[in-house]
Amino acid sequence: MQQRTLGRTGISVSKICLGTMTWGEQNTEAEGHAQMNYALDQGINFIDTAELYSTPGRAETQGSTETIIGNWFKANGRREDWVLASKICGPGNEWIRGGRPMDAREIVAALDGNLKRLGTDYIDLYQLHWPNRRHYNFSNSWTFDPYGQDREKVRDNLLEVLQALDAEVKAGKIRAIGVSNETSWGVMQYLSLAERHGLARMATIQNEYSLLRRQFDLDLAEVCAFEDVGLLGYSPLAAGLLSGKYNNGAVPAGTRGALGAMWRLNPHSETATKAYIALAEEHGLDVCQMGIAFCLSRPFMASVIIGATNMDQLRTDIAAHQLVLPDAVLKGIEEINRLYPRTI
Repeated sequence: MQQRTLGRTGISVSKICLGTMTWGEQNTEAEGHAQMNYALDQGINFIDTAELYSTPGRAETQGSTETIIGNWFKANGRREDWVLASKICGPGNEWIRGGRPMDAREIVAALDGNLKRLGTDYIDLYQLHWPNRRHYNFSNSWTFDPYGQDREKVRDNLLEVLQALDAEVKAGKIRAIGVSNETSWGVMQYLSLAERHGLARMATIQNEYSLLRRQFDLDLAEVCAFEDVGLLGYSPLAAGLLSGKYNNGAVPAGTRGALGAMWRLNPHSETATKAYIALAEEHGLDVCQMGIAFCLSRPFMASVIIGATNMDQLRTDIAAHQLVLPDAVLKGIEEINRLYPRTI
């Protein structure tokens, strides 16, 4: 499988990344290990997790996904076969370090927990799962208001966080750093601070990207183009929405929707989904593969994070890396995007 470089780090990763956040909730440890084995056989060397996972986040399963991955390392002794990415939570979950915002102390505590659960002494890419300050990601874009925050406090915290991450890089516990669910302002602040103070540089940004959510095409794409930051696009199928399995009010058993975690679904997104399914059918394509292949075609994409709850889904999603979309399909996608530009 083709590999791409994470920012300016020199770290090469497969253009498909194995997402894991269902492991420990919708998937057992044995199923997670089977996915890791299959992914390796298909040329994937990049795996992403977080201290929050599995999802939906709750105290009873927090950290379970990292433990499952760590048990695979322990059983197989092939840690070096993987570029391992994990994350520290942003604020808000009381069962994870009291829900406190990220600062130097919390980074040390979180990273020690990550490493212990993963059974390794280093993480290749360590990411900030979401900002301490207000942001428009997840379902916040309709009500986002950046005004009224303590600007100096926000800026001071950004520097403290970056200094703490830089110390862990120097200590050898982290190879590279990145952000997640960030904005262009946040990325540029971190890059500016890194240059000004000689600190570790953000290599990646992990934000949602799919046919149904393309906010990244604008200012963040420009940041990536000029600053050598790569997108790790998550939810390329809008958490399964693009498959059509939630159309017409359906909520299949065992899905994220059945767990009450399908906030992306609304009349606008369903209408757009049906249009993309019709386009795929017109050209004899699997709509899920079409969605992933489109994400892979974007110039700012370092790797697309896929997630599957069964092996058939995993096989289909991984095989999308071989699909090159014809011009007629790309034209159809842009026509649909013009009609339904903001569905989530």
